[in-house]
Amino acid sequence: MARYTGPRLKVMRALGTELPGLSRKSMENRSYPPGQHGQKNRRRSDYAVRLAEKQKLRFNYGLSEKQIRRLFREAKSSKAPTGDKLLELLERRLDNFVFRAGFAPTAVAARQLVRHRHVLLNGRSVNIPSIRINPGDKITLTERGAKIPASQQCLETPALERPEWLSFDAASRTATANRVPEANEVPFPVEVQHVVEYYAVRL
Repeated sequence: MARYTGPRLKVMRALGTELPGLSRKSMENRSYPPGQHGQKNRRRSDYAVRLAEKQKLRFNYGLSEKQIRRLFREAKSSKAPTGDKLLELLERRLDNFVFRAGFAPTAVAARQLVRHRHVLLNGRSVNIPSIRINPGDKITLTERGAKIPASQQCLETPALERPEWLSFDAASRTATANRVPEANEVPFPVEVQHVVEYYAVRL
């Protein structure tokens, strides 16, 4: 399944959760699901609940179904709880690190910065959004990337408060990973156990 390129607010309304990695827009004015029957109370099946939680992760981090399945298999093979490990692996992606550090308004925009080689990882130019960040890694924007209006605006007013697992030096515009992110530091509500249950019968 390819990455989603359609209306982002519609996705958030369908899932009932604002996803900061997908869009900076708010559901405040229309918090109900889209469609003709969106405002009616509908009972969802267990499958629908589990699918929705999985979709939150897929859309917020901008992954294809193949990518999130691969990460789930890796998380399942680790000694840590599968759900917590999955969230850790998602948060440690380079594009997410760029977003959480305040260089881009969304994870979607952060991925584009990485793809266009506007991001330096430990002083080296990279263009692979899925690179995994380790404690001690540092990122900064190239001179050209720092001149992009969206990045300049985001550096002044980040979309989210920067998490405790990274530090930011405003003078050099450098973000450093201090430690591995924890599952409870994901910036939106998600019942990750439902995601584990969703894939438990499919992989």
